Amino acid sequence: MKRLYFLIPLVFLACKSNPTAVSDKSSKSVSKPLEITYQVKQNDVSDFLKYLSSDELEGRETGTKGIEKAAMFLEDFLKKNNVKPYFSSYRDTLTNFKSPAFNIVGVLEGTDPVLKKEFVVLSAHYDHIGLEKNKQDDMINNGANDDASGVTAVAEMAKYFSETKANKRSILFVFFAGEEKGLLGSKSLVQKLKQQNFNLYAQLNIEMIGVPMKRDYLAYITGFDKSNMAEKINEYTGKKTIGFLPKEAEYQLFYRSDNYSFYEAFKKPCQSISTFDFENFEFYHHVSDEFKLMDIPHMTAFIQEFLPAVTKITTSPTQEITMNK
Repeated sequence: MKRLYFLIPLVFLACKSNPTAVSDKSSKSVSKPLEITYQVKQNDVSDFLKYLSSDELEGRETGTKGIEKAAMFLEDFLKKNNVKPYFSSYRDTLTNFKSPAFNIVGVLEGTDPVLKKEFVVLSAHYDHIGLEKNKQDDMINNGANDDASGVTAVAEMAKYFSETKANKRSILFVFFAGEEKGLLGSKSLVQKLKQQNFNLYAQLNIEMIGVPMKRDYLAYITGFDKSNMAEKINEYTGKKTIGFLPKEAEYQLFYRSDNYSFYEAFKKPCQSISTFDFENFEFYHHVSDEFKLMDIPHMTAFIQEFLPAVTKITTSPTQEITMNK
């Protein structure tokens, strides 16, 4: 997650409506949510996250040898799971960074001859902040929660769709570089997509889901009141999957991750999902953000619970997720 300055008071709140009323609205569910027989494997989640947050990758700072290893790992993963490159290769070169850096972008074409012309973007950033500048015992900011956890979730969703062919709409799977440098990867990519008249339906960006919250919902969404995405996700899962987090509005997190670049360019529902609630994880941008602190059963359950939602987003006959007026 792009650096937050917690001690600077923010005047404008991202959510202006009554939080309680909006949260109650989002908890509605249908009697027959979509049933998914596919099972996310806990060992797969663990193995993927463990490597992506390992010391070998040296904190995955954009433009370093460490993130180059991460890029190769993600390319191999997409290739192994029959997700095709969206461009001529999986690598989308950033146009706004001083040294070579790449988003990793794959695509699964939709199965419906009409709906496949519309795209859903599932994304997370695979960069982090690299090595500490001062000498100390542990110098590697491994970024397990931020955001290797989100990348792991998107990767597992790519595997699911590749195996099940459950998507009628086309899906762009994006792993962003340069997020920690100022959302550079997403800003670069949206410029190219706009030039292609990219037909975006919605973007679901996943940010820091490695540790569960102690709340009566699984996760929160940024920019809660900007669209009906939270309400529709809960309808699709049949659970109180998404709730309203006041801190999200206070810190304006909608504007602080890669969803904002897409929203700014396309003015479509583009939001981030997270379980980092400012109370459950004290090692934000810290060398102790490591694999050993990640809750693998929680992450596996998180991905499993979101499968009905992402499936419905990619298959609904009409665009049910809309911006609020």
